[in-house]
Amino acid sequence: MARHLITSALPYINGIKHLGNMVGSMLPADVYSRYLRQRGHEVLYICATDEHGTPAELAAKDQGLPVDVFCAQAHDAQKAVYDGFALAFDHFGRSSSQQNVEITQHFARRLKENGFIEERAIRQVYSPADGRFLPDRYVEGTCPHCGYDKARGDQCENCTRVLDPTDLIDPRSAISGSTELEVRETKHLFLLQSKLQHEVEEWVARHEEEWPQLAASIARKWLTEGLHDRAITRDLDWGVPVPADTWPELAAEGKVFYVWFDAPIEYIAATKEWADSAPDGETRDWKSWWYEADDTVRYTEFMAKDNVPFHTVMFPATQLGVREPWKKVDYVKAFNWLTYYGGKFSTSQKRGVFTDQALDILPADYWRYFLIANAPESDDSSFTWEHFTATVNKDLADTLGNFVNRVLSFSKKRFGEEVPAGGEPGEAETRLGEEIASLLAEYETQMEALQFRKAAAALRALWSAGNSYLEEKAPWLEIKTDKDGAALTLRTAMNLIRLYAVVSEPFIPSTSAAMRQVFSLTGDTATWVGADEARALTSVPAGTPFTVPPVLFAKLTDDDLEAYKERFGGEPQPA
Repeated sequence: MARHLITSALPYINGIKHLGNMVGSMLPADVYSRYLRQRGHEVLYICATDEHGTPAELAAKDQGLPVDVFCAQAHDAQKAVYDGFALAFDHFGRSSSQQNVEITQHFARRLKENGFIEERAIRQVYSPADGRFLPDRYVEGTCPHCGYDKARGDQCENCTRVLDPTDLIDPRSAISGSTELEVRETKHLFLLQSKLQHEVEEWVARHEEEWPQLAASIARKWLTEGLHDRAITRDLDWGVPVPADTWPELAAEGKVFYVWFDAPIEYIAATKEWADSAPDGETRDWKSWWYEADDTVRYTEFMAKDNVPFHTVMFPATQLGVREPWKKVDYVKAFNWLTYYGGKFSTSQKRGVFTDQALDILPADYWRYFLIANAPESDDSSFTWEHFTATVNKDLADTLGNFVNRVLSFSKKRFGEEVPAGGEPGEAETRLGEEIASLLAEYETQMEALQFRKAAAALRALWSAGNSYLEEKAPWLEIKTDKDGAALTLRTAMNLIRLYAVVSEPFIPSTSAAMRQVFSLTGDTATWVGADEARALTSVPAGTPFTVPPVLFAKLTDDDLEAYKERFGGEPQPA
């Protein structure tokens, strides 16, 4: 079996993330990681909080905390939410780690040695009111491309165009709000991406046919427009410091590396954090996942479309420039936006449903299933409370939950607390077995292809097949004339429940565990269901003790819907 390295875009440290962040990176990465583990692959799923740059400093300032204290608290708060969503990271690290400092500085030294970093004098925005140079995100103003009046100096949140602070119209300090800004000369380090353009183009060309169109088209657009040399240092108090042994003057001035230089390197550093945090007696080889690993590791990245340029062009340029055999991404799974009633979710504008709020309302499996079943893969998709409640009621409460409850409750009432024996399988069971095997194969195909909406549709079809079988056989009527036939129907349906418990685990892990615990099967350690087992539907034999679990999914009412809309609004709030 292959070794699979999985990473998802690092969530910024400045606040709890919204549902769009969840479905755009971390949740699908978790679903895929869980699936691969079930199929017997060796998997390492790495993520971390992105703690450098102006968002961290500004958020800490707002809370009146030292930035290191703020980041430590925010990391723990985010990790608690991700635990609540049952995200099974192998390690959830921090880009402020010492490991990231060391590896980022190593990369910078190697790039300089190879002629891909140089020191340049530039003219930069300076705020006399604040007594400092203002890094990109410390400058706000109007985007020259789309007219959005809250654009930041590094990127416009509205149109996603990359900017420089001097591009902004009517710029102001994000610290003091002062518009009395000057442009002064200072020195920074530049990554000479222009010298790496041809190498990056060749590398992208070897991979882009395999990538989703969204990822490939964004990478190609950037390359067509041409790679420009880019400043990779900033004037901040918090970040990976420029090493004094290589750039003493800049180090003395307190320069730190630009967050988009060190953040992707944190994928490597977080893997080293994972190795360094191994329990006593356990040895973890972090480097085998990243160094000289092209033939042994399959690397898949998950991210929303705004992160694609950095991961398909800028970070590969960095990796190519160090002239060392670091593993580069094989497959980039990119997502469009999840919108809130057609408007953008926004952390900075506090618009939409945030992940901690979601868990306050309902357990994680409700959200996991809905988000993946409606993942914005081919286009943007819209979250509405009407769609959410309808999906929960139809797919989770009725199709899956009601099937499990009525099968187990009816069997317990008529046959006791053990799986009934009944007669031999007949034509209906044979047809069902073939249908289940076919649908399971479709589910596997879509999961292997990282087509999550299609995988969810195949999983839903598996659940629906059980309901169709139950309606066809109607054991509540069958028992009146053929008790053995009704027992067979119920036993077959219970085998479907166990199958659902196993194969639904990537989507709804807590519910899957509850379904699996229904049956007292000695030594049941199976992680997947093979085609022959799916056809036979005999893995839960007659006589197996079972229990009836609590309701798996509560049906949401009109009152629930109105309460959600009243709390969060039925349309996006104005920016």
